[in-house]
Amino acid sequence: MEKIDAILREERLPVVLAALGELGYGGITISQVRGHGRQRGVVQQWRSSEFRVDFLPKVKIEMIVADGDVDKIVNAIVENARTGAVGDGKIWTTPISRLVRVRTGEVGEAAI
Repeated sequence: MEKIDAILREERLPVVLAALGELGYGGITISQVRGHGRQRGVVQQWRSSEFRVDFLPKVKIEMIVADGDVDKIVNAIVENARTGAVGDGKIWTTPISRLVRVRTGEVGEAAI
């Protein structure tokens, strides 16, 4: 089992969720987060004044999936989240050594 974490643009979330839904993966946690990458924020203009926004709004997706499903889920996220512009986000995976479903006590992949 692996945990997939993805930081994405907020506006790409509906498209990514639709793609994940087509794959049949509904177990997901979504959080609104703020941050920046190499671009260190952006300069925006409002009423002829410029101001800097250091931490941009993003969404974080977290999923725990079976080892055999990691690549297809990551690929689906990448294909549907990519705009080709700076700030599209990052995806990383982390091995999960133990998973327990609290309601039933199921352990391991049965708890996914």
